[in-house]
Amino acid sequence: MANLKEIRNRISSVSSTMQITSAMKMVSAAKLKKAQDAITAMRPYAEKLTELLQNVSSTLDGDAGGEFTSQREINKVLIVAITSNRGLCGAFNTNVIKQVKVVAEGYAGKQVDIFPIGKKGNDVLAKTHTVHAHHNAIFDNLTFENVSTVAEALIEKFTSGEYDKIEIVYNQFKNAATQIVQTEQFLPLAPIASDKPASTGDYIFEPSKEEIVLTLIPKSLKTQLYKSIRDSFASEHGARMTAMHKATDNATELRNQLKLTYNKARQAAITNEILEIVGGAEALKG
Repeated sequence: MANLKEIRNRISSVSSTMQITSAMKMVSAAKLKKAQDAITAMRPYAEKLTELLQNVSSTLDGDAGGEFTSQREINKVLIVAITSNRGLCGAFNTNVIKQVKVVAEGYAGKQVDIFPIGKKGNDVLAKTHTVHAHHNAIFDNLTFENVSTVAEALIEKFTSGEYDKIEIVYNQFKNAATQIVQTEQFLPLAPIASDKPASTGDYIFEPSKEEIVLTLIPKSLKTQLYKSIRDSFASEHGARMTAMHKATDNATELRNQLKLTYNKARQAAITNEILEIVGGAEALKG
């Protein structure tokens, strides 16, 4: 009977775990809807802003971007690693951390620092790399204004010469079950390449094209970082919902197996008791 008690305890434990994972799945599903709507609504704006910048920049000299397009000898690199503050989301954080290490290895012999956004990335990468700063609280109030502050700090690090190149590694949201790890160059601005011909209409620019470009670039950089964090935020909830769904299914399967084992053990115990009673009765007859 001790064995039966142990199985009952395991069934109770698995059932409790299943309730927790099921609740977490529903919470993530609710948060995912809001996060998905936000990134879906933002993408057209970000793409249009990039297109506008490309059209105007394509008619200017190569150095029209000023310090934002300054190509230097790369000695110091900063990698912005966007992860989450919490776990239980499958390989979401692990994939970003692995990609950050791959990117860092590509700059062998250079100074590579990490700028983590998210507690999980900070906790792991701080053990193997130099962590310059971290912003874990940004997900508590994810607004364009808060992200702009971080983007301005990154821009300052590049324009002041503290770093020669800045890259962003994050999970791009595709759907609830799929997140694609992306590595994007933040600064300096990569040469503009587009298959679409630039707009060559006869426009009057006020102020000048150069001033428009220099105004658009910081705005575009802030939007790029905000979109990356929004993508990561939606990906996190999608990954957690999927992970908790699988965990709930696994817990259900394990509970059913334990119930079957319990019933078999209980039936065997009852059979043994019956055999003992029958054996005792036969002994009394003898």
